[in-house]
Amino acid sequence: MLISLKWLRSLVSCDASPDEIAHRLTMAGLEVEAIEPFRFGLERVVVGSIQSIKQHPAVEHLQVCKVQGSGGSLDVVCGAPNVVEGQIVPLALDGACLADGAEISSAEIHGVFSQGMLCSEKELGLGEDASNIMVLDSNLSPGTPLAEALELEDDVLDIGITPNRADCLSLVGIAREVAALFGLPWSLPPINLKETGPAVETLTSVTIEDPDLCPRYAARVVQNVTIKTSPLWLRQRLEAQGIRAINNIVDVTNYVMLELGQPLHAFDYHRLDGNRIVVRRARPNETFVTLDGQKHQLQRNMLLICDASHCVALAGIMGGLDSVITPDTNTVLIESAHFQPTGTRRTAKTLGMSTESSYRFERRVDPEGVLTALDRAAQLMVELGDGELAAGYIDVYPVPFRQESIQLHGSRTNRFLGTDFTREEICKYLESIQLKVRTAKEDLLVVDPPSFRADLSREVDLMEEVARLAGYDRIPSASPMARLASAKPAQDQVIRQQTKELLAAHGFCEIISYSFISPQAVELLRLEEDDRRRRLLPLRNPLSEEQAVMRSSLVPGMLETAVRNQRQNNFNLRLVEISKVFFSRGDEELPEERFNLCGLLSGTRRPAGWNEPAQSVDFFDIKGALEALFQDLGVADIRWANTDLAPYLKPAAAARVLLADTCLGDLGEVHPRVLEDFDLKGPIYVFDIDFDLLMEKTVSLKKFKPLPRFPSVNRDLAIVVSGSVAAQDLLDYLEQHRPQYAESITIFDQYQGKQIEKDNTSLAFRLTYRSGERSLTDLEVNEIHTAFSQKVIAAFQAEIRS
Repeated sequence: MLISLKWLRSLVSCDASPDEIAHRLTMAGLEVEAIEPFRFGLERVVVGSIQSIKQHPAVEHLQVCKVQGSGGSLDVVCGAPNVVEGQIVPLALDGACLADGAEISSAEIHGVFSQGMLCSEKELGLGEDASNIMVLDSNLSPGTPLAEALELEDDVLDIGITPNRADCLSLVGIAREVAALFGLPWSLPPINLKETGPAVETLTSVTIEDPDLCPRYAARVVQNVTIKTSPLWLRQRLEAQGIRAINNIVDVTNYVMLELGQPLHAFDYHRLDGNRIVVRRARPNETFVTLDGQKHQLQRNMLLICDASHCVALAGIMGGLDSVITPDTNTVLIESAHFQPTGTRRTAKTLGMSTESSYRFERRVDPEGVLTALDRAAQLMVELGDGELAAGYIDVYPVPFRQESIQLHGSRTNRFLGTDFTREEICKYLESIQLKVRTAKEDLLVVDPPSFRADLSREVDLMEEVARLAGYDRIPSASPMARLASAKPAQDQVIRQQTKELLAAHGFCEIISYSFISPQAVELLRLEEDDRRRRLLPLRNPLSEEQAVMRSSLVPGMLETAVRNQRQNNFNLRLVEISKVFFSRGDEELPEERFNLCGLLSGTRRPAGWNEPAQSVDFFDIKGALEALFQDLGVADIRWANTDLAPYLKPAAAARVLLADTCLGDLGEVHPRVLEDFDLKGPIYVFDIDFDLLMEKTVSLKKFKPLPRFPSVNRDLAIVVSGSVAAQDLLDYLEQHRPQYAESITIFDQYQGKQIEKDNTSLAFRLTYRSGERSLTDLEVNEIHTAFSQKVIAAFQAEIRS
């Protein structure tokens, strides 16, 4: 936001230097990013004094003038008819740039070398006279920069306005801040209207079809205006703030926007069909050509300003070619409105447009400032365009704005800021920026924020205003005092961390993979059609096709990690991940989220050494890692089954993990076809566990068990059974029919080969007997063990292995 200091000082009499003003504004939260000098494009143009004139030797209508400028006399060829000796005139030196963009350089003109140019008003952009050179006051000193001599010099502040301070996107807003910071009075520009025309209701009307997007729309009509160049003072102020002057009517709308912060638009009244305004949304397939000649395809949610038949402006953004002000315009309809910020921003972004108007409407314009800006524009158009103002105005305002009061406690303000301001000081600071403050109780103030301060809605907002207006340097610096205490982690967090540490102790490295996977991942895993892992949750705006859905399994990410490692010749992997998986519940419900535990083993069991050859990992390595984990977590009732195996695992080297009768997950060797699809070299072993279900059975509090007082007695049971009998089934039977005094039952051997019939298997179990009350004798243990062995043999049609 550019702010002319000369214009600013016309509203608030502040004699402080530009640097001091910039510092105060910056410390109050309005950062001044730069201070730039403005010379109205008159750099390298100075005051010159014509010392002598002689006829050009070759051209009759040209003269050669000896002109005193800065640093001596110069010869300048001039063809103006009013040039005389002794005149004080503008002298454009070598390198000067005129209003039309022409650059001055020393050159030979018909045989005479000219070292500059004597300029007319129009050439300098200071008036309309182009036939004569501009004659200056005779009291001016030669060599003085022309901008300084004509008091056109200015300093421009470049202020970075934060989005919440839309009230400062105007001269009045900055003047209010400067006045409050320096403790000075300020004033709005006076508005005096002479309504000499017919009643405005007889000339036009306004209809708002969508009050949600346009809460307020006001209009006035100025008749019999003359379109001409704006006066110098107005053009200077516009150009100092980066706005190009066009004509008096358009310049007035821009001038009032910069002055009051309210964007305006001027329509050629006679080019409006029906001479009326209709505010509505765009219709299907409607198009519009804006002032810049661009054709836009409109959408249904875009707000338009229309006449009786077609669109004439994009609300709050830009007008159209059909109603633009032209040299033939003699009647103007002035628009001053309040458009909903979100709607304006959405339209501007969709169409790729950004204007001074849309910039302000997107950040919210003061709804109560609509009429003030309308009257100010009407006043200036009448004065600068010699027009006649129609009596009255149209103001369609269905739901007037209401600002809620805010309660402010003085003691709470001081406690929050660390200050000791009195109630009177707090009132003074708030009232300096036009907040109405009422005293309710001894410590309570009731504050009514003005309509232009939409950012003030809470007590803490008022505290911030007090701090910045008083000066942040008045707030003492102190180290915060607080008791540092970490919250006790939740039980599920403790178990997840414990699991990671336990697996790390077994050599696993934790990885974190993307939550997004390719939809083809479930196809590569060869999942069944009714598998819940096919309930994929698609992303609305995926980064790529390879990351288009939320993962329903950690296995694809684990295998992709193995792919990247193998490409770097790293085949010895022990990886683990505990992360969430997602299952879609349809478009109307949030997805189901569960923590899963996934691990991967490949390569050698240990690095090869001189005394030990390399040994590849196998199924029992990954099964052993899980068994150790379950034991450390205190999870009992774990069983292993070779039914309903995961389709991505090799059937001969896979198992299903059961918790009692509930499926906890799968483990085993990845199927060769799956390895081929992922471009992997095997064997690779994985496990995939429902960790949420596992946590439910985890024993967080382990109870102490005293050491046994009496010795144990071990007995082995080696039997030969049919190869179709699973070791787990036999182990389940032993556990269910555990004999008296049996403390534990473990399997320690499996054998197939010589001395065993084909299709049979030898399984050996070790039973540990112990009594908690006395020492057992061999005789009684043998009796119990023999009876139990005969029971097992009968149940499985087995035989004792000799």
